[in-house]
This record gives sequence, structure tokens and C-alpha cells, in this order.
Amino acid sequence: MTSGGAGRAQPAPTPAAQDPASQWVQRLTRAAARSGAVLVAEAAALADGWAALVDPSVGAVHSTPRTAGPDGERAAAHPQAHPHLTVRHVGDASGSVLVVGPGRAPSAHVTLIAQAAADLLRVRARRADDVRGTEQRLHAAVLALLQHGQHRLAAEVLGDGTATHATVYRLTGRTVHAAYQSLWRAAQPGAFLGGPRMLVCLDGTELVAVARHGADGDHTSARSLIARIAERHQLAAGSAEPAPLDMFATAWSEAGAARHGAAVGRLAAASGLGADGLLRVIPGDRLGTWSAAVLRPLDREQRRTLEAWLRSGSAQTAAPALDVSEGTVRARLRAAAGLLGVDLDHPTVQAQLLLALRAPATSRSASGTAPPLSASGPATAQSLSAPTTAPPSSPPATASTRLRTDPPLPADLLSAEYAARWASGLLEPLDTRFRITLRCWLRHRGRTAPAAAELGLHRSTLTAWLAECGKLLDLELSSATTRTELHLAAETIATPADTPAALPRRGGRTYRGVRQ
Repeated sequence: MTSGGAGRAQPAPTPAAQDPASQWVQRLTRAAARSGAVLVAEAAALADGWAALVDPSVGAVHSTPRTAGPDGERAAAHPQAHPHLTVRHVGDASGSVLVVGPGRAPSAHVTLIAQAAADLLRVRARRADDVRGTEQRLHAAVLALLQHGQHRLAAEVLGDGTATHATVYRLTGRTVHAAYQSLWRAAQPGAFLGGPRMLVCLDGTELVAVARHGADGDHTSARSLIARIAERHQLAAGSAEPAPLDMFATAWSEAGAARHGAAVGRLAAASGLGADGLLRVIPGDRLGTWSAAVLRPLDREQRRTLEAWLRSGSAQTAAPALDVSEGTVRARLRAAAGLLGVDLDHPTVQAQLLLALRAPATSRSASGTAPPLSASGPATAQSLSAPTTAPPSSPPATASTRLRTDPPLPADLLSAEYAARWASGLLEPLDTRFRITLRCWLRHRGRTAPAAAELGLHRSTLTAWLAECGKLLDLELSSATTRTELHLAAETIATPADTPAALPRRGGRTYRGVRQ
């Protein structure tokens, strides 16, 4: 064995530590391959602060955390007034700006991170521009498939079968074409490269956006974006409640009805009860348990048929949404009525069934009992979030539960006291005349002619009064879900005197007297 250095094996060189800048670029590149929102979130994490992507015509498109959006908009508009923030122009067609607010990271690091993220955003935008025409035609084709009830084929065309629900938005106005371009720029760079896909297209004179998501998906960012588009472009916009993809036709109708009643520059929701809606007032676990017990006798097709019928208002309208004949719809409804042991023509039964069908499939509340209401005022999410004393609990529904019309709100959901407080707070703006009128109209499932006949009013008078009711309640009465919850509220606080015979009258042609 020789002792010279030439014969000895040299030790393997120790690999040099990877440059931090290279690590940052790699992480940002992986995030960019997923979506623009993920890229902005990664930039915020690396900077140990916050980040926002701002479109001049839309506002904050993506921000992490979400509350950083306004700060990003102010910095993008006046960068010289915010020297402590790092502002980088993306260089895309819309003139987007990336704003990064540093945390504990050194400013030199933040500058490098912001520049790399802006460059990657520009690459994403250019790639999106290259395929824009193809993507826009694809979106229009998928929308047509959804409108014709072909949701499975639509998923195959998109190559994405993970979405089970959709939220539909419909906007109209003079600047709808400019709004279309703004919404496309804002939505598509974060959608078409691996992120959740939002459909954006023009349908005649309407701008349509469809957010596709899961049953429990968070579509708040999409709603905020559409609201900003409506405000900045002065469009009237309407949105439906999230609905299963096979209920797309009814969601489409609800969004159109909400848009019809929306003010210019505002996004109106089909279900406008907000924090006073029963899905927020009733704890999720209690509502889910009751719903499962009520619907247990029904199979999936019967549940789909019930929901389509209740949302659309007729078997004739529900049939194309389900892609079956009107006779099939009626046969399924008769079978469902027999299994449930109820009269499906009763308006309270219909309201309870739609509530059961809209209930969350899984528990969203840790509490098994309904929180108490405050001593005054309507039930709201805030008043229900911090109970001071536990209300009397109702036995959980474990077996099949048969629907009863008295009380209108089942005791398994809310006790009589809490139900009365919720209902009285909701309908408080209405006087006796409007309360009787609205109750009668709701009992007729929103049909004007029979309600006017029972009330002894001219139909134009009833229409005017209902419009006044909608203004006082700040609700869109054309929504089926809104009407069902208002019906439950009206029946909950109704007294024996709340009948058409007791309607205050002044005489004349408009007040004809109640038909005997």
C-alpha cells in the first residue's frame, strides 16, 4: 500500500448549501403552477407579511390575508405614499400591481421575492392571453351544456369532475362588454392553470359567471369579485344560492330573478335573509340531524325531484331541469308524498321540505342546542353566536320524522319562544295590512291571481303592495327560498285575526270585499 496522496481516495465534496434565493424562486414557481391566488399566498409567506394582487379596474383580485386587500389597493394607487411597502408592476394587459407588505424579513429579501412573484404572474397572464379565445369558446359551450341539464358532460369537457355545486351570477348593463374583459382578466389567471375554475362568458346581453365548487366550498372570494365588478361597471347583478349541478336550471332562474330586482351597481342575492336566514339561525348539527330524519324515506332521485319542483314552482318547469318528462316528475312526487305521509300541496309542508333539502349534509356547529336569542330584536348570527344560557333542548331526531304543520317551525329546530322572536323580528317592518297580504300571497305559493281574489284586491294593487313589502323587508320576494322562510315566519306569529276578512279596508274599486 502506498502512502502517497495520489493513491488515496479523495473525500466526497460537501454539497454547498442551496442559495436561499433559489429556494424562494422554486417555491414561487411551484405555487405559480397551481394558481395566481396560491402564488400571492406564497409570496406573503416568504416575506413573512402580506401580499395583494391589484387590478386597476377591479381592485384586489387576490390577497393574503383577505383583509390586506384595501391596503394593497391604496398602495397600488399611491405607491409614493407607502415607501415601506414593495410595489411591483406585473406588466400584463390590465396593468396589475403586486404589493408586498414585509413582516420580519429583510427588505432586500422582500424586494427579490416581490420581483420574482411579479415576473411569474406576468408569465401566467401571457399564457392565459395565448389561449383566451379557445378558453372563452369553451366556457360558452360548457354554460350551454349546464343550461340543458348536461352537467356530467360539462365536467368531462372541462376535465374536472370534482365540483358538485355551482353558484350562478348574472349581470346586465350598458358596460357589460367592458365588465366581461375585466372579469376575465381578474378570474382567469387564477383559474385556468390548475386552480378552481370559474366560468365567465357572455350570454346575449348578460355577463354570466359560474363558480364551481363542492357542497361546503368557500365561494366568498368569487362573490366579492362579482360585487366589485358590478359596482365599478354600474351593472345590475343577481346571484343564486349555491345549488347542486343537476339543479343548475333552477339556480339560473333564481339568479335572473335576483338580478331583475337589483339596483344598478349592486349584487342582489336570491336568498336575501342574510344573517336572519334559517340556515344561520338554526345550529348546523341540529338542522342536519332533523333534515336527515325527515328525508330518510326518500331516495336520491326523489330528493332531486322535490328540490327541483319546490325551487321552480311547477312540475312543468322542473321536468327539463331533471331531463325527464312532466309525467315522471308527477309520479315521483306522488311516491314521495306517500313515503313521507304528507300533503305536498300544503304550503307549510313545502316550506319545511325545502328547508330540509337545503340543510347542510354535515355538521357545521359544535353546539348541539340552539343558542338563546337576545331579549329584543331579531335573531342574527351575532346574537346566536354567544349564548348566555342554554335553551331547552329538543330530543334529537334519530328515526324518520314525519312533518307536521303545527308548529310551522318544528320544535326539533327551534323552541316556540325562539321561533316567535325570530319571526317577529324578521317581519317587524310590516303593518297589519301588509302582514295579512303577504301571508295570504305566500300561502298561495307566490301566485298573484288567487291571492288577490281571496284578499278582495285588484291584482295591480296586490302587486304594488308586495313591492312595498319587499322594500320594507329589503328582500327579493321572487326567490323561492326567501318566500318559504317568510312563510314559516308569517305562520309562526299569525293570530286568528290575521285573515283576509280582517284586512283593513277603505272602500272603493280596489277594496272589493273578501270573496265568500
